[in-house]
Amino acid sequence: MRPHLLSPILALSLIGLPGLAFAKENRCGWIQNPTPGNYWLDDRDGTWIILSQGSPDEPLGMENFPDISTGDYVAANGNYGYTCGCIQAETEGDPRDMGRITAIYSVKLLPLSKCLADRSLPKPE
Repeated sequence: MRPHLLSPILALSLIGLPGLAFAKENRCGWIQNPTPGNYWLDDRDGTWIILSQGSPDEPLGMENFPDISTGDYVAANGNYGYTCGCIQAETEGDPRDMGRITAIYSVKLLPLSKCLADRSLPKPE
């Protein structure tokens, strides 16, 4: 009789796992695009790879990623550079060893002064 009770409990607990494993996070810091096809976010925890040129790993929702040069922006390499912003995203890995953004829900570009004033952020490259 106990196996019949255990099966529904086990099934319900497994249904809840995906919601726990992948949660939206709001990550804020320097959004960098130094060269074609390369994007990452440096926040207080480390570096989050968004996109690497030639890599097949593109985050879900990349269509939500704006042209970062339309806001408060620093051109550091011709048409490429960096800005300040927040990304609502799902992540994986450890940002101290280059974590990865796996899904993008929204991106909000912020004034550069916001990131410059945040002492927990590294200097942009």
